[in-house]
Amino acid sequence: MQNAIGRDRLGASGDDFYAALMAAHEGLSMEESTRLNARLVLLLANEVGDLERLRAVLTAARK
Repeated sequence: MQNAIGRDRLGASGDDFYAALMAAHEGLSMEESTRLNARLVLLLANEVGDLERLRAVLTAARK
């Protein structure tokens, strides 16, 4: 069974990921930050590699 969308799969590491994400944005302009986010989304989509799952995630993110 696939994991539910939005389910916490990082546990305590979620805080570490959030800190790393904020550090990656540190010192960037709004435009640079937006570009970083776009690249990150595409890289993570390639890691997921399942178009139907990605569509479901997009739908969930719009709610």
